[in-house]
Amino acid sequence: MVHLHESWLKHLSHEFDSDYMQKLKAFLQSERDAGKQIYPPAKLWFNALDTTPLDQVKVVILGQDPYHGPNQAHGLSFSVSEDVRIPPSLINIFKELHNDLGIEPASHGNLNAWAKQGVLLLNSVLTVEAHKAGSHQNKGWERFTDAVIKLVNEQSRPIVFILWGAYAQRKASFVDESRHLVIRSVHPSPLSVHKGFFGTKPFSKANSFLQENGITPIDWCLD
Repeated sequence: MVHLHESWLKHLSHEFDSDYMQKLKAFLQSERDAGKQIYPPAKLWFNALDTTPLDQVKVVILGQDPYHGPNQAHGLSFSVSEDVRIPPSLINIFKELHNDLGIEPASHGNLNAWAKQGVLLLNSVLTVEAHKAGSHQNKGWERFTDAVIKLVNEQSRPIVFILWGAYAQRKASFVDESRHLVIRSVHPSPLSVHKGFFGTKPFSKANSFLQENGITPIDWCLD
């Protein structure tokens, strides 16, 4: 079940020994034994933590659940595999990226290049049953990802937290804004995007903060 970078594991290993994680593991195994399709594949459940080591995190973009359609989720929030149609929320993210930095929308929705530069693309819940949005909520994942966010918050270097939507803002409400930059707006989904997402310029704000603190900014271009 555990496949994540050592930089995380050395701080979070006790979480995997806890009662809640054992219950979560048993739940996931029972779902698989019942023949249910779980996304993403098990080897990618911790992809965000495996791709972006703790000591390299510069920006956190917090999502809620993995995509629940075939071949969409691959363990990075808002991201999809390159051969999958770009979801509506990500299309809107790309539109704001273009408005903000003039970067043309990518031809694909794979955000791995961001993750490799230090953008932690973390979902609150790391698995989902196929075609059933939110089906693995309140099974234990939220407690684990709370521990991840707390660990990032405890880092001494300045980090950017991009929190889109009320859910992400509640989950990371404890972030120390005296050290870190918190960028808040409505969620980029089609249901809320026109209520205050466009024009917020999260990408340039993040890079300005990083540069002000002597940290190499993110190259947000994907193509």
